[in-house]
Amino acid sequence: MADEKLAIQKTLAHEGGFVDNKNDSGGQTKYGITQADLPGVTVKDITPEQAVAYYAEHYWKPLYSEINDQLLGEKIFDMGVLFGVGTAVKLLQISLSDEIQVVSDGAFGPNTLAAVNEHGDINRYRTTLINHCMNVVNNNPQDAEFVRGWVNRINS
Repeated sequence: MADEKLAIQKTLAHEGGFVDNKNDSGGQTKYGITQADLPGVTVKDITPEQAVAYYAEHYWKPLYSEINDQLLGEKIFDMGVLFGVGTAVKLLQISLSDEIQVVSDGAFGPNTLAAVNEHGDINRYRTTLINHCMNVVNNNPQDAEFVRGWVNRINS
């Protein structure tokens, strides 16, 4: 079963410390968390403990703990942080579409869980995620500087 603590630690490593990239539409971040995410806390002052609590509450969905493949559970979680939970789940569902009929609605419910546990394939999911990155850049050329980092993270 997928372990939330392991997933969060990997995501924190990916997100790193304080970042203030003028081209990032999310603004300043620390551990990938923005000012809007934690109002009342200065972004630079976010502690690892606050980041862990934030991700556990907002990104680790209850059924993720029932995913049999730890690496796939971590990837779904991490991509939820990177692209948004709904988008990460929808892309997962798309990656499963050749194997089973799953509605790509972005909701991780019992049907998606069953499909992931029976047919989930991290390589197919990675391919779908990379295609998504290319679509993002095609629609938002200003985000091109982030593609290499996104793809490296997807493949990690």
